[in-house]
Amino acid sequence: MTTEAQSLNNLPAGVIGVGTDLIRESRLQGSLDRHGERFARRILTEAERLLWQQRRCSVNFLAKQYAAKEALAKALGTGIAKGVGFQQLEVLRNEQGAPYAVLHGAARERLEALGGSRAWISLTDDDQMIQAFAVLSA
Repeated sequence: MTTEAQSLNNLPAGVIGVGTDLIRESRLQGSLDRHGERFARRILTEAERLLWQQRRCSVNFLAKQYAAKEALAKALGTGIAKGVGFQQLEVLRNEQGAPYAVLHGAARERLEALGGSRAWISLTDDDQMIQAFAVLSA
């Protein structure tokens, strides 16, 4: 993104996109109740499913992954559309448990087309509410 485009979007230098998502955990519980593990397979990559299983198929974990992917897709400016799907947005955890994002396929291409090289993700929850915040940087 050019400096002029950043200025027009009121983004600080180096930031090329931001996105956020807020979801109630019970909404994902409803989807999981209706569609079972098929719903989780649609949302989670193989590596994320392993983390989910290690967490005893926690609805909280699934909701955080969903919110993170929605926030990342918004930061990319596509939403879950235009070739960017849940499987191309991956949120893993480092040794300390902090989330980090890995973009694949069309999501990675979109990030690079915007002039970006990195996606950052922050997750928080309180009671039934899950919030994700994503930043794309050059």
